Amino acid sequence: MINFRSGYLEGRLYARALHRWAQVARKAATADLATLRRQRNRARLLRAHLDRLIHRADGRLALPVIGATGFPKPHNADWAWRPELWRGPLPTPGISAVETKSMLGGEVTLFHDCDQSELTLRQLRNRREADLAPYGLQLDVFKFDGSFLSLVINLPDDAVTGLKRRHVIRMDTIVQLEHPLELFARLNIRHGPNTEQIVRELPADNESISIEFDLAYTNLNEKRIEAAWIDLIFEGPDMNQVVLRDLTFSRRPRAQI
Repeated sequence: MINFRSGYLEGRLYARALHRWAQVARKAATADLATLRRQRNRARLLRAHLDRLIHRADGRLALPVIGATGFPKPHNADWAWRPELWRGPLPTPGISAVETKSMLGGEVTLFHDCDQSELTLRQLRNRREADLAPYGLQLDVFKFDGSFLSLVINLPDDAVTGLKRRHVIRMDTIVQLEHPLELFARLNIRHGPNTEQIVRELPADNESISIEFDLAYTNLNEKRIEAAWIDLIFEGPDMNQVVLRDLTFSRRPRAQI
């Protein structure tokens, strides 16, 4: 028995159907009315299915591709990275009544000191035409009785391999806020018993935000660098919703003068 690949058969059937409907269309001007009426009804039914397919395909294909890692970065960047939460679906897409030190995925941790958590954290699918990241992160804060709330993103080993004081680390993010709040980013680099910290405030007048951490102004011991992470710190988050549509990092060596 001969086994044909399904793709081959599908292609042959499609070609035959396309050829047949092309012939029907060419003969429509001379076909008898009974035949023409039957063909019109079949064509309308076929068009309904095709229109539905095209509509759904256009919607899905317009979404950012799952696993996408591409994003704009400095031309001389020697490292660039988008965390897994913004790249692809997580096994657990959300948490409610989030306890402190709860992780969503393997790289993002939420810290707070609330007596009673009224926080939710969930991954969402980006559907805007402008989005490059397949997924985003939504943080909902209801009653907040704590004094601090921060989201910690652990940077991978590649981020600190070969890291020097002449490097500039850049963070790009797209932030949507239900209500205005103060948002800070703090870069932490552990080297030996010490941890260098650089704090930057994220401007509140734009969704697309880029900030840079210049390591030249630190006392970084380049030979003892062990790990790095970013704290996103939310000031006054009570009754608010924060959506991080994208979050990417890159580093580049500063131009030598």
